[in-house]
Amino acid sequence: MTQEQKSETSPPLADIEPTGGTAASGPAQPVGQPVAIPKTFVEGSTMRHIAVMTAAGSFGLMSVFLVDLADLYFLSLLGEVAVAAAIGYAGTLLFFLISISIGTTIAAATLVSRAIGAGEGARARRLATSTLIYAAILSALFAAVMFVYVEDCLALLGAEGRADELAASYLRIVLPSTPLLGFSMVASGILRGRGDPRRSMYVTLAGAVVNAICDPIFIFGFGLGVEGAAVASFLSRIAMVVVGLNGLIRVHDLLARPDAIGFFKDIRPITAIALPAMLTNIATPVGNAYMTWSIAPFGVSAVAGWAIVGRILPVAFGGIFALSGAIGPIIGQNYGANRLDRVRRAYIDGLIFITAYVLVLWAILFFARGFIVEAFSATGEGADLVLLFCTLVAGSFVFVGILFVSNAAFNTLGYPYLSTAFNWGRATLGTIPFVAVGKYLMGAEGVLWGQAAGGIVFGLLGAIVGYRLVTHLHNKPPGDPPAPLWRIALSPMSSGKAAGV
Repeated sequence: MTQEQKSETSPPLADIEPTGGTAASGPAQPVGQPVAIPKTFVEGSTMRHIAVMTAAGSFGLMSVFLVDLADLYFLSLLGEVAVAAAIGYAGTLLFFLISISIGTTIAAATLVSRAIGAGEGARARRLATSTLIYAAILSALFAAVMFVYVEDCLALLGAEGRADELAASYLRIVLPSTPLLGFSMVASGILRGRGDPRRSMYVTLAGAVVNAICDPIFIFGFGLGVEGAAVASFLSRIAMVVVGLNGLIRVHDLLARPDAIGFFKDIRPITAIALPAMLTNIATPVGNAYMTWSIAPFGVSAVAGWAIVGRILPVAFGGIFALSGAIGPIIGQNYGANRLDRVRRAYIDGLIFITAYVLVLWAILFFARGFIVEAFSATGEGADLVLLFCTLVAGSFVFVGILFVSNAAFNTLGYPYLSTAFNWGRATLGTIPFVAVGKYLMGAEGVLWGQAAGGIVFGLLGAIVGYRLVTHLHNKPPGDPPAPLWRIALSPMSSGKAAGV
């Protein structure tokens, strides 16, 4: 490690113990020398790395989303349609806070994976600590604001009556646990950046297990209903923090001692990635909020059907969300190591993987559509929305997945505001006019059709820009400022690469 690198880092926790080492770091290192962090993704098949990372991430994410689906199922047994609608409204607002935490998670995985790829172990540890603190503070601030204005936020979505009352009660219990969720999500992202998808999965899996156990106890055992589901969610987030810290500290020694000077020094690079990533991810709940607002006039049954679709979607397509988080560290480590050929290969493999994945899940949803409607007792307009999603609309998520892969590449390669532009484009130009036309022509079902059409358009555009970016990385070596986008757009492309597009 160079003298310059030593001078800008704080002492990692590993330096305090003169003997031992960790399972991840191998033999003990001399006192005062940071333990080297292995580069996991710079060798071997990029498709294999993508498959392993996505599978582990999907398992963890889908376990959480399955518990959300179980929440809705248990609450539907109470026999009150307003309960399902309330969860739909509350979930739309919580999606905003989760999107903010995702932005910080992307920054953590990107910065830590780059530092590991460049062989800067001490810097990776300091950045890991700084991003955890950053996430907890930011989550607390946004959750506090939403807690104060929870009634106003629900009113903007069109919530009213019993559904509004239940949603507000649920949110007032869950919102104080938001800093725990942000902290645990960043811990999971750092573990992915390290190249340990298994322990990254354990973070979300722990939360899912605790939630699944506590749900029936608090909902039915204590007779708390919606409030019981909120308490179970709170406890699950505590479990996620415990498991995340165990992986970071005991297993991988990936944290440095908290240092105020180091933290304030890291705020700028963290914000440079986290802010546009947050703006990027907030676009999705903004689009969903517009969808909820568009469906609300068609009645409680339609909103309940939309809530069911909203819970089915992440369970079925958890791989899309997992891949967007998994491919970033793979690209980041290779980019940090100046393996530009592998960056391009990883991006293309990501597009292939996501296309195959969505097609398989679409087929499963198609054949399970009747069972899903019956299981959640969906009726009328709500049942029609669920059937439409499973039969046709689900296929459009091929293009949503492609856009997610492109956004991960933009964030990692130094163009985070490009992913912001694409996601906001999809949430506004790709949603509002399409949904408005669909709603006018086909009612509630047209809302789903409109969202699908906009996703296809922006997914294709994202794929074209992303492909051109990864094939012209020689214009921006690692560490250099981003090459102007006009230069990438106008760079000549060989016939072989043009055929690839």
